[in-house]
Amino acid sequence: MTTSTTLSTAQRRILWGVRILIALAFGAAGAAKLAGVPQMIQIFDAIGFGQWFRYVTGAIEVMGAVLVLIPSKGFWGGLLLSATMVGAVITHLFLIGGSPVPALVLGLLSAFVAWRLRPVRQSLVSAF
Repeated sequence: MTTSTTLSTAQRRILWGVRILIALAFGAAGAAKLAGVPQMIQIFDAIGFGQWFRYVTGAIEVMGAVLVLIPSKGFWGGLLLSATMVGAVITHLFLIGGSPVPALVLGLLSAFVAWRLRPVRQSLVSAF
């Protein structure tokens, strides 16, 4: 399998810029959750699933941040992070309040990365 399309140099640079941006954002957010920053503890208390959920979420965000920077795993990182942000948007809308916009923006950026790096199978016709 190959990635979705051949990208121009400018498109590759933009894609790498977005990948780096979301890796920094999710790496910082995940590290804050894992380190037990008081604000994160309060947020996860409000969610009501327990602090174990904070650790799981933090680990997923850090893992996604790393994956999105690995060329062969960027699709999976983007997919993991966008799914996580779907959960974050739902959590903001129905459990804790506050603006879901940051989670929505990060989710859309992650989905963009996953879409641009999606694997494409070659058809039998093009293989010959």
